[in-house]
Amino acid sequence: MIDRMIIDGLAFALPLFVIALGGIYSERSGIINLALEGLMGFGAFSGALAVVLVLHHFPQLQPQGIYIAMLFAMTGGALFATIHASLCIYFKANQVISGVVINILSVSLTAFLTRQLNTLIFQAPSDRFQLGVANRITLPVLSEIPVLGAAFRNLYPFQFLIILVAIAAYILFNKSRYGMHLRACGDNPHAVAAAGLDVERIRFSAVVISGALAGLGGISFAYSISANFSPMIYMGYGYLAIAALIFGNWEISNTLAAALLFGFARSGGYALARSLEMSSNFNDITMTLPYVLTLILLIFFSKTNRVPRSLGEIYDKGKR
Repeated sequence: MIDRMIIDGLAFALPLFVIALGGIYSERSGIINLALEGLMGFGAFSGALAVVLVLHHFPQLQPQGIYIAMLFAMTGGALFATIHASLCIYFKANQVISGVVINILSVSLTAFLTRQLNTLIFQAPSDRFQLGVANRITLPVLSEIPVLGAAFRNLYPFQFLIILVAIAAYILFNKSRYGMHLRACGDNPHAVAAAGLDVERIRFSAVVISGALAGLGGISFAYSISANFSPMIYMGYGYLAIAALIFGNWEISNTLAAALLFGFARSGGYALARSLEMSSNFNDITMTLPYVLTLILLIFFSKTNRVPRSLGEIYDKGKR
């Protein structure tokens, strides 16, 4: 049971973490990003559409399908994020309202397009794209370690990519001049402007990066949860990622710990339901464990949060 908890917990926690990582980029630059759910969904839609089209014409590429999906998911998420970035930065729209609208638009648009494209291309009016089951990988030697070896068994390909992307994102965020400028935009954008840098361009790029990371997380959920894309499979996960980054105090390492906590809470609930042989009705209740845990943690830790000082404030070049 513990092995299954670790395997399933990591498969859920890592996509959640990379989505939250995208949220950190956006919010540390000063742009509230409640649109993570929508960016995740549209990115997953883009990746799923790309892979079903490729496999429809070239079925021999089935083993490489997940890599095609991840590439296009990141591209689609980044492109969709330009809507949120443009509204918040150039049109100075309310950032909270923009995020909510993006989420609603994403669900409605992807549901409509999925049905229409399935009818047009496959002559089958369906609200989902069939992705197929991704091959899992087990690392030799490491997988033989007692208990902890489960973390190296039955791994999805996206888990390796997420780890590499997260390392690159951490270095870019904490060790580069761009990361320093991005963090400064979230605390004192006028000081950044006084140094001769373009605050709007930095913030725009941060939101686009958040869209790419959210898209990667979205297609990862699509492969791991149901092996198909549907606008409904990831409902709530974007908001759970936001809770993870808030609980993690907008710091990457702390957010990873929060995502792991939520992932293991989810897999632990499922393991408990299976061991007690609960009915499907009670099994569904276990899905609420990460959200209940979120509420409890926010009650105790929200007072110690260090919110970026300029988060949500519209940047005005004329103000000093």
